[in-house]
Amino acid sequence: MRNMKAILTLTAVLAIGAAGQIAKADDASQATYRDIEQTLGSVPAFFKAFPESGIAGAWAEFKSIQLNPKTKLDGKTKELIGLAVSAQVPCQYCVYFHTAAAKANGATDQEIGEAVAMAAIARHWSTVLNGMQVDFDGFKRDTDTVLRRAAEKAKTAGMGK
Repeated sequence: MRNMKAILTLTAVLAIGAAGQIAKADDASQATYRDIEQTLGSVPAFFKAFPESGIAGAWAEFKSIQLNPKTKLDGKTKELIGLAVSAQVPCQYCVYFHTAAAKANGATDQEIGEAVAMAAIARHWSTVLNGMQVDFDGFKRDTDTVLRRAAEKAKTAGMGK
């Protein structure tokens, strides 16, 4: 009987603690939705579809990297990367979003095409290298040699001007 009383007491304490955490999570999610609306002008359905318990963290990530103009990558570059990855995933929602966002950040149709082509090239060679099980250490040596020679050639070409 004593164990049962202890279990019931512990359960009640945990339930009260959980209720407090849920209330805090509800407050945080409502504050997050207000911030999304203030930042974007509305709360898009894809944010509403995200579980409320995680929306604060998801928005913080989105806002602090993708929407932040003070990161090392400019908005156009971030969106072109997003487009290239989205094309490979593939995700039609993401392709649409990142294409529109890249254009909004000044990307041209040619830059968009090149970003997608670079994704295709990376995917192609990834398939070849992994499928053929190319020796990784040898690949690294070859890459370092090619890049070193390219840098030397660029220096020499620059001196000839």
